[in-house]
Amino acid sequence: MQETGFQQAVEKICLQDKRYNQEAYAFLRDSLEGTMKRRKKTRKDTSSHVGAEELLDGFRLHALDEFGPMSLMVLNYWGLRASEDVGNMVFNLVNAEVFGKTDEDTIECFRDVFDFAEVFVSPFRPEGETLNADSESAVFTGL
Repeated sequence: MQETGFQQAVEKICLQDKRYNQEAYAFLRDSLEGTMKRRKKTRKDTSSHVGAEELLDGFRLHALDEFGPMSLMVLNYWGLRASEDVGNMVFNLVNAEVFGKTDEDTIECFRDVFDFAEVFVSPFRPEGETLNADSESAVFTGL
């Protein structure tokens, strides 16, 4: 679909479903394109269908690549708080005839695939011990 057609479809979707920012839809489309490119490089798979788990993994990778430690904040700002939200956007685009689906594709395929806080925050947590008030290294003396 051309950019203009995609944008018009998203504007219409957002008038009916105000849960998600228009930028989230563009990001989802970019995530799908990136997922398909990675697939071609690694598997030489020519299938155009991307299942929920593969799309969500591509979405996760794209967010981490684009926004790094700010991923969760950006996604939350756009109205995305769970993997099911990505599924809701996918099915909004399916209903607008922008994306296609198979008979096996359902919104349930997107439920509880991963926890947003875990996949978008934990990669940036320092490894090892956590700092706490009892830690001797956290106490400054001699001032």
